[in-house]
Amino acid sequence: MFYTYILKSNTSGRYYIGHAADLDARLHRHNSGMVTATRNKGPWIIVYFETYETKVEANKRELYIKSMKSRVFIEKLIDSKT
Repeated sequence: MFYTYILKSNTSGRYYIGHAADLDARLHRHNSGMVTATRNKGPWIIVYFETYETKVEANKRELYIKSMKSRVFIEKLIDSKT
């Protein structure tokens, strides 16, 4: 299983979109400062994720969400899961 996920920073309210095979391990890396893009901007929480059979599918979805370049789009996506 692979996941496309959205993280939210508890301190700044910013979002980060990514994909991974192990969500818990990936979140740990983000919160431990091991990911350059999210270092010193956390702590991060997972606010949304989707499941895919292949890494290619998860990566395509990540790139699509990022291509929207819209906080409104991201927040609607998150709200659609609740």
